[in-house]
Amino acid sequence: MRAIGVTEYGGPDVLHEIELPDPKPGAGQVRVRVHAATVNPTDTGVRSGARDDADRPSVPVVPGMDIAGVLEEIGPETETSLTVGEHVMGIVVPGGSHGGYSEQVVLPAESVVRVPKGVDDVAAATLPMNGLTARLTLDVLGLNAGQTLAVTGAAGCYGGYVVQLAKAEGLRVVADASEEDRNLLAVLGADLIVDRGDDVADRIREAVPEGVDGLADGAVLDDKVIGAVADGGRIATVRGFAGEPERGVTYQRVFVRQYAKERAKLDELRALVERGELTLRVADTYPAARAAEAHRRLEAGGVRGRLVLTF
Repeated sequence: MRAIGVTEYGGPDVLHEIELPDPKPGAGQVRVRVHAATVNPTDTGVRSGARDDADRPSVPVVPGMDIAGVLEEIGPETETSLTVGEHVMGIVVPGGSHGGYSEQVVLPAESVVRVPKGVDDVAAATLPMNGLTARLTLDVLGLNAGQTLAVTGAAGCYGGYVVQLAKAEGLRVVADASEEDRNLLAVLGADLIVDRGDDVADRIREAVPEGVDGLADGAVLDDKVIGAVADGGRIATVRGFAGEPERGVTYQRVFVRQYAKERAKLDELRALVERGELTLRVADTYPAARAAEAHRRLEAGGVRGRLVLTF
């Protein structure tokens, strides 16, 4: 089986084709023939070996947390409503040579659902990881309809999903944006749009003087955004930042692995796409063999939507 991975950590050019054994599904698992794998910021950290030495898996390492393709095989003793030959999407919890940048992946059946009707595999691949991260964010914040949520990094894939999910649940949304992204955020449904930047908390407070009830920190500003949140509010952080509480404001760490087997939640995201309440955004596609180019482009910044590798 062909995969795109690394045999040494480093910059984008360490990505190359490697051969791995064809995976076989066991009990409770399915095998997917991958047509599309999304390139996410977390993949660049896997490739570079950003973790401490003790936490790095041994090489070869294959990045990739989102895939879409065709269901090839269902393992024994596996409960699923899916059938072989269906187009499916899934979230991958990578580890060592197990990652989404592969011609085939074996996943828990709970990590895989049908692609949305009318959506191709490339677009569908952009949903599982970022969509479930957005879903988990709103769940840990626990806001009620009518309350106010701020979203930093709102023009990104994760941020955009948070905005749309929040609007679907009746929240008022304050989003940050550059000048060129303001129209995008308006289309996604943000009620108030403020200029992005390290001092965005000040602008959020100007827009909402009492402070927002919750904040999803897609821009990874960490302690710089606490001033935007009302006393007793919550901040969801996507890179594990724990922060020091003040005024009763607490940090809620979001790790999507918690939802990697939440089949019903992933399937509800599929349904929201079909109802037009979630927008899938593909920035560009690259043949898998050109993964290094995709990583260089992502790390250069400014990508709106997701880059997708095709197999």
